[in-house]
Amino acid sequence: MKTYSAKPAEVEKKWILIDAEGLVVGRLATLVANRLRGKHKPTYTPHVDCGDNVIIVNADKVVFTGAKLDQKKYYRHTGYPGGIKEQTARKVIEGRFPERVVEKAVERMVPRGPLGRQQMKNLRVYAGGKHPHTAQQPEVLDVAALNKKNARSA
Repeated sequence: MKTYSAKPAEVEKKWILIDAEGLVVGRLATLVANRLRGKHKPTYTPHVDCGDNVIIVNADKVVFTGAKLDQKKYYRHTGYPGGIKEQTARKVIEGRFPERVVEKAVERMVPRGPLGRQQMKNLRVYAGGKHPHTAQQPEVLDVAALNKKNARSA
């Protein structure tokens, strides 16, 4: 018996909608990373983008456990010598682009390289409750119901 290997033309992609309100960031990110890679499917092939398209709404209402909101730091560099900047998770969430917290958490769980970059293009994160993908008829995935640890009150 031969091992099954999916071809890019055979891959069937679905659209999934996740409401991130009250969800723990790390638990949400692991679930989304697995969906983007396609590891939840029996036809998973490591070298093919066989994951689903994921839409995350209410990314500004995610929660951190413990004291991570004030202790977790996000770093960026301006490109100039000595140009490293840091922000706490609270500042990022209360700032202009709160969806970056979820994007970075998922991005760091997807493998680096051309395939990982291609899979990250299948992720759409929105800070508010609205999204422009109603035409794709996404299936709603209730992450909070999968495990009681996935959701926390802020």
